[in-house]
Amino acid sequence: MGSRTLFIKVLYADYKKHFVILELIGEWNDAIENDIMTLRREVTDHFFAEGITKFILIAENVLNFHSSEADYYEEWFENVTDEEGWIMMLNMPESSQYDFKKTKLHYYIELKEMADWRRYQPEALFKKIDDEIKKRLR
Repeated sequence: MGSRTLFIKVLYADYKKHFVILELIGEWNDAIENDIMTLRREVTDHFFAEGITKFILIAENVLNFHSSEADYYEEWFENVTDEEGWIMMLNMPESSQYDFKKTKLHYYIELKEMADWRRYQPEALFKKIDDEIKKRLR
């Protein structure tokens, strides 16, 4: 995606159901590398332009997280929620969550533990998460 420290795999995209599953690997460094800007401009903006409004981020291999400003997170959140979308991050390691929560980025990207996500087919994983979010919103 253009970052020297954070790599991404597109695991699945469904343009009819408007969701994508992305796996993040490495060090997420907003402080030095501005990885969120790169992720936004090089990846999520392209999906958003194609109608994707629901993002599942698998983050169990994000070994470090260093935060900076919340602007790109807030913008991304506003874009997807305007279209009834959401951003869910699965299994970010506890050590990486510290800085993420300290900067209050979990207001924009929800953190969730789901150790068994691999046992689900992509559409079933999406449905499980989407149903949970819909229940909370009712």
